[in-house]
Amino acid sequence: MSSKSPEAFRTISEVSKDLSLPQHVLRFWETKFVQIKPIKRGGGRRYYRPEDVKLLKGIKSLLYNDGYTIRGVQKVIKENGTKKLLSIQTENKVFTEIRKDNNDHLEQQNYTQHSINDSKRKKLMNVLEDLVQLRKKLDNK
Repeated sequence: MSSKSPEAFRTISEVSKDLSLPQHVLRFWETKFVQIKPIKRGGGRRYYRPEDVKLLKGIKSLLYNDGYTIRGVQKVIKENGTKKLLSIQTENKVFTEIRKDNNDHLEQQNYTQHSINDSKRKKLMNVLEDLVQLRKKLDNK
């Protein structure tokens, strides 16, 4: 984020930059999620509150990381409210920080066991490793 105080309001350009989203996407999401209510000042300039930014991060996470549709996110908000969504930004990190070595029994106990054959498991682990490597490259830019 920028050097502003965490409680400071943010312009659409600041939020767009912080979330790596185009401004038109933020405006579109305002039409789809009534919970996002930036304050509009002179000339229609938008100012997002810290709660709006957290909510946008949660929505982005569900849409881009978890594969939800807009309708799916709307359903999640309707069923669980926004408090659950506001906590998502810290929960999702677990998916990208899983080590490739799945033989660590202590770590494995924390995850639900699913029946999958070895061939599919290897393919999925390779895809996961590729995604983690791509994420590291993007973070280093």
